[in-house]
Amino acid sequence: MAEQEELQPLRSLHSLHPTFIDFLNKSSGQAEAWWLDFSGAPVSYGDIRPGRALKMNTYQTHPWIFRALDGSKLLADFREVYFPTEAEYGEDGDPLYRTVVVTRPVYSLQEYCSKLIRKLVREEDIDKLEIPGFLKKDLHRSPDLLRDIQALGALRLKS
Repeated sequence: MAEQEELQPLRSLHSLHPTFIDFLNKSSGQAEAWWLDFSGAPVSYGDIRPGRALKMNTYQTHPWIFRALDGSKLLADFREVYFPTEAEYGEDGDPLYRTVVVTRPVYSLQEYCSKLIRKLVREEDIDKLEIPGFLKKDLHRSPDLLRDIQALGALRLKS
């Protein structure tokens, strides 16, 4: 399945193979679930409170991305983009919902500090900080889901 994920474009391809997921938010904050539609555009499926789950009927070729309220990246089963696996069914024929854990990634020191500074310093005061210019530029670039999707798609094309 991992090879298929690498080859698949970053968009939903078809709705032929249903699967059943229980997205469990194990991060410390709200997690917003985003499905990538057939054109690759993100469609919000709402927030998942910490410790809660979002039960979802979806399809194997439908990618999912998760973000915190501040726009920072979250991981689903340790991946930035989650592609559902094949459906499983119980002996009675009812679908079994696979638990997919949503967590925060391990941020680099620079990423963590940037998140903290964005929280503590107003946008208009960033240029007043006595830090290198590349860090100021990074601080002005707040998280952007569409930009992230484009970057992830470009990485997939290079693979």
